[in-house]
This record gives sequence, structure tokens and C-alpha cells, in this order.
Amino acid sequence: MGSAKTTVGKLLYQKLEMNFIDSDHAIEKSEGKTIQKIFHEFGENYFRNLEYDFLKSSNFKNSIISTGGGMPCFGENMKMLNEMGSTIYLYTEPFELARRLELSKKDRPLLKTLKGNELVKYIEQKLKERNFYYEQAKIQLDTTRFSPNEIVEKIIKMIN
Repeated sequence: MGSAKTTVGKLLYQKLEMNFIDSDHAIEKSEGKTIQKIFHEFGENYFRNLEYDFLKSSNFKNSIISTGGGMPCFGENMKMLNEMGSTIYLYTEPFELARRLELSKKDRPLLKTLKGNELVKYIEQKLKERNFYYEQAKIQLDTTRFSPNEIVEKIIKMIN
């Protein structure tokens, strides 16, 4: 969360003339509810199953997919993503993620009650739990000090 996956994905799809799919938006559309409502009404496990179903049932040919931050960490999701094409981990330092996420906490069910240093600690813990999966990405890029346009240029160089 907060690593600019959606922003970078949209810029990439424009430059590479590919399709763009945001998994969270696709799930919201298919469910007719926000991610926040899905979490509230059915819980995280239900949502993670929706993410898995999304990966299994969709055709992603010639597409850039922006996944939710937890998607690669459940079941066989990361393996499936790697089999589909190039996967990219946009690493961002916890303090920078906290700065970015502070602006959008109300829309993020896992963060909305965290304040100040609690948010940084939460991010550090999540990264510790999830890095095993994230580091399975074929491309890993530290995005902490780069603008979305700079990140896109770096990715294009890496995949060419």
C-alpha cells in the first residue's frame, strides 16, 4: 500500500500501449461494493478469496495489473503472477509509505485506526511478513526517492 502501484501502472500502460487493470477496482466493480465494505461485511479471508478468483478467472494478455498489497502473499497468488509475466516489486521505505498513506487512511480498512508512529510500525511489520513473497518478483526496484515518471522510466529500461 502506498508504493504507487496504481499510479505507476497507469503511466506504464500509456507508454507501452497495453491494457491496465487495477485488481482492487475490478473486485469492487464485480462485487458492487468498496474494498472497505467487503472487509467490513465479510472479512479479510473473503476478500483474499476474491483476489484469488480474480487471478484465476481473468485474461491478462497484453496487460499491466496493479495488485493490492496483500494479493501476492496468499495461497499460490505470487506463483501465478510470476507465471503470467514480469512481476515488479516497488519497494518503498516504511517512513515514506507512512507519509503517503497518512493522506488516504480512511479508504484503507487495515490502516484507518492507526496514528503516527503506529502506522510506521504497522508498515514495518507488514513488510517483514510480506517481503518473502514480494522478493519473489522478477524485478525489484527501490522507489523511495523517485517520482512515478522516474520509476516508469527505470522499469522500461529493466524490461527492455
